[in-house]
Amino acid sequence: MSTGKQDTENQLAQLRAFARTQGWTIVAEYADELTGKHSDRAQFQRMFHHASRRAFDVLLFWSLDRLSREGALETLQHLNRLTGYGVQWRSLTEQYLDSTGMFRDAVISILAVVAKQERVRLSERTKAGLERARKQGKVLGRPKATVDADAIRALRASGLSWGAIGRHTGLARATCQKACAV
Repeated sequence: MSTGKQDTENQLAQLRAFARTQGWTIVAEYADELTGKHSDRAQFQRMFHHASRRAFDVLLFWSLDRLSREGALETLQHLNRLTGYGVQWRSLTEQYLDSTGMFRDAVISILAVVAKQERVRLSERTKAGLERARKQGKVLGRPKATVDADAIRALRASGLSWGAIGRHTGLARATCQKACAV
């Protein structure tokens, strides 16, 4: 059972013990007390900041769902981001999630394929949802802007800049320019 607030002491003790058996020096610990559903957690962000500066070589986490519960694609992107920083990673409880061992390239390749598949599925679900909404008669997209080309031309003739005309009409500068070009 998971709660909004996590007790990490048991996990940290086992992570510390494992790090000792590997001969690793612990330079920092990152333990958020909140759930891993969001990446805006303070310690999670601190960890990525340190990773980007190569403050450590390996990130050891209890399990993948302790690192992130944002979904497959986002979690894999986090792992890829660590790899991009030159930081290896390893799950204590899931030995197959290990970029430190001899199967590093295989693990990263498999995760990349899984991430690509998840992106494809996400795109397909989005397209299906949009199609269903269209069939239900919902109008999608940004509402059409009402453009009074004569009023825009008059404002331009009075000496206003395109930016000022855009602010005055509530339209984008490019929209105002296109209206006068017609």
